[in-house]
Amino acid sequence: MVSGTPERVVSVDLGGSAGDGMPGNGKNTQRNTYLGIKNYDILEKKLLLLGDEAVALGALHAGIAGDYAYPGTPSTEITEYIQASAPARRAGIRGDWCVNEKTAMEAALGVSYVGRRALVCMKHVGLNVAADAFINSAMTGTHGGLVVVAADDPSMHSSQNEQDSRFYGRFAFVPLFEPSSQQEAYDMVRAGFELSESVRLPVLLRITTRMAHSRAVVTTAPPAPGPAALSFSEDRARWVLLPVNARRRYGELLSAQDDLELRAETSPYNALIPGTNRKGVIACGIAYNYVTEAFGGAPDRNVLKISQYPLPRKLIRRMVESCGEVLVLEDGQPFVEEQLRGLLDGGGKIRGRLTGEVPRVGELTPDNVRAALGLPSAEVNAPSGNVVPRPPALCAGCGHRDVYEILNEVLRDYPDARVFSDIGCYTLGALPPFRAIDSCVDMGASITMAKGAADAGLHPSVAVIGDSTFTHSGITGLLDAVNSRANVTVIISDNLTTAMTGGQDSAGTGRIEAICAGVGVEPEHVRTVVPLPRNHDEIRRVIREEIDYPGVSVVIPRRECIQTLKRKR
Repeated sequence: MVSGTPERVVSVDLGGSAGDGMPGNGKNTQRNTYLGIKNYDILEKKLLLLGDEAVALGALHAGIAGDYAYPGTPSTEITEYIQASAPARRAGIRGDWCVNEKTAMEAALGVSYVGRRALVCMKHVGLNVAADAFINSAMTGTHGGLVVVAADDPSMHSSQNEQDSRFYGRFAFVPLFEPSSQQEAYDMVRAGFELSESVRLPVLLRITTRMAHSRAVVTTAPPAPGPAALSFSEDRARWVLLPVNARRRYGELLSAQDDLELRAETSPYNALIPGTNRKGVIACGIAYNYVTEAFGGAPDRNVLKISQYPLPRKLIRRMVESCGEVLVLEDGQPFVEEQLRGLLDGGGKIRGRLTGEVPRVGELTPDNVRAALGLPSAEVNAPSGNVVPRPPALCAGCGHRDVYEILNEVLRDYPDARVFSDIGCYTLGALPPFRAIDSCVDMGASITMAKGAADAGLHPSVAVIGDSTFTHSGITGLLDAVNSRANVTVIISDNLTTAMTGGQDSAGTGRIEAICAGVGVEPEHVRTVVPLPRNHDEIRRVIREEIDYPGVSVVIPRRECIQTLKRKR
């Protein structure tokens, strides 16, 4: 992070410096308290921040008590930033990696229950895992402010799908923010906590890969006081979703929608900017950034910027009625375009992804936005003919390499063998030179798919899963396999970290054997090996023995991730 020139004196106590992940170091002004640290004053500064860092700093400046997350690109850096903040650590602000997104969401809801503010962060597919708790948090409502950050990944840079989390906001009937810049990401987090406490609902903040991983200058505002004192809701029944309470709460949730739409209509983040012709553009989130860039900051078209939902229908009607044609630009799926075509399209006026002006798949880019606007390409993003595509590969020295080499050798003796894998670095075993796995669907699916295939008669049916993914959502599948006495061999390739997202702590480190025995795997069929070339003969023997065992067996090849080991050294 790079700090810029101070703008003006503000009354803020941070107890640190820009190097702590927060601005600091200034002249005497009015005293205040922030993060429980007194007698520090600063000059307001401009900071160069990633979108993820802007979200994190906004949450810290909003006075959160904790941040809960499961690492997943492109959301990971939010929690890493909070964990790296020295003032936050001194104040006891939690920055926890949780077992999965559902437990993170529930922990954050517990913070809200006792009247304090909490942030919960995940990538888009993680919101699927958290969906039960997230949807029902709208039914219970909140007490302390609760902001849920979902980082979507259009173009699937590191994901299995192009899911658009805005549908979850609409599905749950909660307010949703979608920043168009890093400055808005910082501001919206703070506004989100205030809105959450005002309407007593969780607030969903949706960002995308380009917002999360690009940098821009952010001007900070005076932080709020530190985490609030404990308090409790007077309406205790709304937290107990028995049918009698849930029916009442659902009616209250629906009746709040008019107020939420009115707030969106008057939001400073939604704006109708008149142009000089009868063409209109609806630009959602980061698309607004691309539109202003394409026109050099002064569009000649009517532009409706949408960054707060539910949809501001009055603003949209004004836009559509005044324009002969409206182009909808949104990063992700045609969430807004589909609603407008159903509600307001008077005969082909609405254009966008569904009509082909914008590609149906992939992320928005400055170039495809310019093309949709009928402007010539800037050609700044044209690929170089000298750059050869290089697919990702397992690192040299990675223990997964030894596992796949041995597994391929063993399974040559079993013509019908299939290997069901999972989400992690080891998924790269699907690529040359190994081509060792046959499936990768979602977190935890390896064990349960192997069980289902074994139930249908496949032998050997092998599952390969990592240590972090195993604790995230593999344990329940293993318990299913044990309960049905499935004939499966599970390989938990343990590199002692969550390596794919940068080496965060793995929840099961030091406990995997005990977990497997605890769910009912026979202890003599929980085998641990060290994946090194000198041990290949032993590992081959162990895998063959467990494949031949007619029941649930677990082999744990354990060797530390080569990248985390390098950093330690």
